[in-house]
Amino acid sequence: MTVLVTGSSGHLGEALMRTLQTQRREAIGIDILPGAFTHHAGSIADRAFVRRCMRGVTTVLHAATLHKPHVATHSRQDFVDVNITGTLNLLEEAAAAGVSAFVYTSTTSVFGDALVPPPGEPAAWITEDVTAVPKNIYGVTKAAAEDLCQLFARNHSLRAVVLRTSRFFPEEDDNRAAREAFVDANAKTNEFLYRRVDIEDVVSAHLLAAQHAPSAGFAKYIISATTPFARHDAAELRTNAPAVVRRYVPDHEAEYARRGWTMIPGIDRVYVNDRARAELGWQPRHDFRTLMARPRTDDDIRSPLAREIGSKGYHDRVFREGPYPVE
Repeated sequence: MTVLVTGSSGHLGEALMRTLQTQRREAIGIDILPGAFTHHAGSIADRAFVRRCMRGVTTVLHAATLHKPHVATHSRQDFVDVNITGTLNLLEEAAAAGVSAFVYTSTTSVFGDALVPPPGEPAAWITEDVTAVPKNIYGVTKAAAEDLCQLFARNHSLRAVVLRTSRFFPEEDDNRAAREAFVDANAKTNEFLYRRVDIEDVVSAHLLAAQHAPSAGFAKYIISATTPFARHDAAELRTNAPAVVRRYVPDHEAEYARRGWTMIPGIDRVYVNDRARAELGWQPRHDFRTLMARPRTDDDIRSPLAREIGSKGYHDRVFREGPYPVE
């Protein structure tokens, strides 16, 4: 069995390639940029390139994409070319090659405006049943690519699974207010309560999705760290998140005090991973509780795999403010 990994010079792509190689599985990495884990450099928007790379492939892990950080530096057409046309090329060539599993890396960003409830309303409880309302070209193209996956599952019997991943990038937050309010590790640890996942768990979700794809037909899953909260906490989370966290993880206060950290005052959405855990057998290892239980000698919140990969960056230049520009 040969696995084709797109975006192999990127953060998730490298993580997938590292893990597959550790498991001694045959894997081919492709990316627009050369890299240590990339076998063929080229664009997925190039149909001929995709066709050549698809020979002998049984599983596709499609992680290549233009991301939210590219919104201010790339045209809408660029997003369409890579995220939609590139995905279409992969789907068509995968169907023609008789690929048995196609796993598409999507994003919780497709939920868009559904993630931010009106003032005074409870935190949004985000499951796969929430209707996506994309708010930028990134979300629009990712949602369109999801629909293409469903189309090929229905009309071409291509077994496809869509994984809507939450934040796992190592860069600082693009929101200036968040950077000023919290040191980076503090901000990311807070996010494990409701909107972040470790790259190690993202990789395991992809590999499980590939195993389940032949029987799934088509499925979508939210891939985010397991939240300690319950749905009935949504109203209080919006107005007094520290009190809710204190009830579920009381020991966090001593650890936060030791590090000089502060808890986020309010939470506007919670990503729920119940379906992925139930249907894929996914068992994410990294969440807020496990971070708080780590030995005090280990102040790095990242998994060993995340540490190995480090920060990739999204651009080949540095910007005056923040890790990347926003609209």
